[in-house]
Amino acid sequence: MAEIMLEIDNVSKIYPGRRGIFGASPEVHALKNVSLTVRKGESFGLVGESGSGKTTLTRSILHLETPTSGSIRVQGQDLGKLSDVELRRLRARVQIVFQDPYASLNPRMSVHDIVTEPLLIHHETLGLTRKQRSDRAAELLSLVGMGPQHLHRYPHEFSGGQRQRICIARALASGPELLLLDEPTSALDVSVQAQVLNLLCDLQDRLGLTYFFISHDLAVVRYLCDRVALINRGEIVEQGDCADIFDAPKSDYARMLIGAMPEVKVPANTGRGG
Repeated sequence: MAEIMLEIDNVSKIYPGRRGIFGASPEVHALKNVSLTVRKGESFGLVGESGSGKTTLTRSILHLETPTSGSIRVQGQDLGKLSDVELRRLRARVQIVFQDPYASLNPRMSVHDIVTEPLLIHHETLGLTRKQRSDRAAELLSLVGMGPQHLHRYPHEFSGGQRQRICIARALASGPELLLLDEPTSALDVSVQAQVLNLLCDLQDRLGLTYFFISHDLAVVRYLCDRVALINRGEIVEQGDCADIFDAPKSDYARMLIGAMPEVKVPANTGRGG
């Protein structure tokens, strides 16, 4: 049995209603008793439409939101019971790649400074010298298919696909084991999207990464992921192996999503979901 990287146990999140001049609005149940596990080294997809609870769950995994009830464990460590120092150390092992590469990069920072920023943030844990940080930046760019000549350029000089590669390099800087991928290809052209997906597959094979892939796009999840959970209105309605869910969905929601799914156009590679 593979080691459990991420365990979400019966997590709920309730936002209180707001008071206004016309009375109080009802409380919002953003997550309702969500439970799932992600095994070390696998790609796990979380699929849902806008407002389904994907973002709230992602923020909870990053400990940017505190669940109303339930627990979240990363490699057996309960996030709700960690001290600030312990959380800081854990965050070096859990990183995120966001949806929009245009908004994710500081336009005033060079690529070198963007990629080495996590190394400075986690200096206490990683303890790298300035030269080691620069060497690491060049190594990371090479890992994502770019070169040292790009280190001293700025985000506006790059295409969307190149910017997302820089975002991936930054996310890998601290040596994470769990990578949260928040719609990392949805802002890209289809051909570029395919290149980034293939890069993610290659990186996982080379580095032994665990992916938690958040998306509304079942076609992309089918290509990248081993297992998938479908979330609707804060509840997990179905989860299991990708092949099982795509071949024989059990819930009406899954059948609706799969029925509306376009074909994903990805060049030949080792797609994960069958």
